[in-house]
Amino acid sequence: MNLMDFMRTTIRKLGNSQGVLIPKPFLAQLGLENEIEMDVEGDTIVLRKPRGKAREGWAEASRAVAASGEDGLVLGEFGNAGDEELEW
Repeated sequence: MNLMDFMRTTIRKLGNSQGVLIPKPFLAQLGLENEIEMDVEGDTIVLRKPRGKAREGWAEASRAVAASGEDGLVLGEFGNAGDEELEW
């Protein structure tokens, strides 16, 4: 199959959502495996390879915030309702 080949498919009910099945040759041609990015551009649903891994860079960003001293509690410490009844 070529990307220029168009295919009509059915929108199927999947639980509370709906979806379409993407043929394996389409996925293989684009190198898609387990994850995609999805967007709406005009009247088109666009599926593309993820640009980065989920949470990529979070560890480095956390270290930078900690090093800057800006990682203090925003609301301060406070207990939950009923905590006074707990035995520690």
